[in-house]
Amino acid sequence: MYEGKKMHNITPIDEEYQLEKDAVLVSQTDTNGIITYANKKFREVSGYDYKELVGQPHSIVRHPDMPRATFAKMWDTIRSGQVFNGIIKNLRKDGRYYWVALEILPIKDEKGNITGYIAAARPASRKDVEENEELYGRMLEAQREKGEFENDTL
Repeated sequence: MYEGKKMHNITPIDEEYQLEKDAVLVSQTDTNGIITYANKKFREVSGYDYKELVGQPHSIVRHPDMPRATFAKMWDTIRSGQVFNGIIKNLRKDGRYYWVALEILPIKDEKGNITGYIAAARPASRKDVEENEELYGRMLEAQREKGEFENDTL
């Protein structure tokens, strides 16, 4: 699917990075999606070190094969205080990609105000990857037909 666009100055390559079956990637962001924490496994899998991740938008690992609408839905869901679940293709620092089954939960203060988000990701099943790869391809085509850009901030 990838057609040569860069995200965060990383050129994607068509090579999948395989996650260990028991891998759990954890990250935390503020309400604007800026990374405030990334566990060791997230850093290992993404290829970035802690200092390269913290303070950066979580979209640093966004692959250009991911349709804009997926992230619009994600933001609508978590900003409303709900949990988001999805299958996501991410981009490593070295250009390879990896698929995760992602869950994002809002973090709330004692008054119920959202103060940030925490995400936990595990390896996506092959069935989920195949289904979503096909769906995302159709969504990207529709996005292109509308003249929307993949390489934006959502």
